[in-house]
Amino acid sequence: MGIVNVTPDSFSDSGKFFDTEMAVAQGEKLVADGADIIDIGGESTRPFSDSVTVDEEVRRVVPVIEKLAKHVSIPISIDTMKAGVARRAIEAGASIINDVSALRFDPELAGVAVEFGTPTILMHMLGNPKTMQVSPVYDDLLADISDFLADAIDRSEKHGISKSKIIIDPGIGFGKTVEHNLLLIKHLQFFQSLDAPILIGASRKSFLRKILKDEHLDDILPDLPIVEAGSQAAVAAAVLNGAHIVRVHDVAKTAPTVKILDAMINAQGTLNDTL
Repeated sequence: MGIVNVTPDSFSDSGKFFDTEMAVAQGEKLVADGADIIDIGGESTRPFSDSVTVDEEVRRVVPVIEKLAKHVSIPISIDTMKAGVARRAIEAGASIINDVSALRFDPELAGVAVEFGTPTILMHMLGNPKTMQVSPVYDDLLADISDFLADAIDRSEKHGISKSKIIIDPGIGFGKTVEHNLLLIKHLQFFQSLDAPILIGASRKSFLRKILKDEHLDDILPDLPIVEAGSQAAVAAAVLNGAHIVRVHDVAKTAPTVKILDAMINAQGTLNDTL
């Protein structure tokens, strides 16, 4: 899943694709680079970010989706927590809803998913973007997040969303410390019991930058080569531990990584004493 942030305040690209034409060009590049899904978002969900109105979010994403849908053959997902945005995006050509609130913030969003029959991504987040990184604490990290996602699946099914259309996301960076994020990727197989495809979005996240930066620096730029190298390490670990979809900024570098990982996972044959 390749990311296109149509926002002026994205943590990863500093608003580089806020212009419609630039966003469309980036989406087309991600497809050419090997993306299987394009994820379009018009509201930043970085830590401490402010929300935007439905009208503003629609103004940002719908022109991009309309133009991309005419030129690409892969699915487009709309990264939104708002029913009004999701509806307009689907009418414009999107076919997946990616909701970081797991249908908690807008009671109408599930109805849109049911009406259009769209696959829906349910993500774990502690609190909301404004508060999620204020001293996040868990009684039992894996169990707490698994219980949250199980409840989200149950809630979705009660609204009429088919289980076969649900994708889960443990929410790397959304109310987690560095250690929490590392443990989630390390123990990703824990979530296989929920019997749903797993999406992981670790690309360029702050936990990687905190590990990679020099001790005297507060942070490093998300698009530095060293951060992309760290992102590829996180992608590799996630795929080997059971991720079905990886949400990334640099598809060109990720596509060959995933191709090699898939070859390893699907390798056939038996080992013998000479190996």
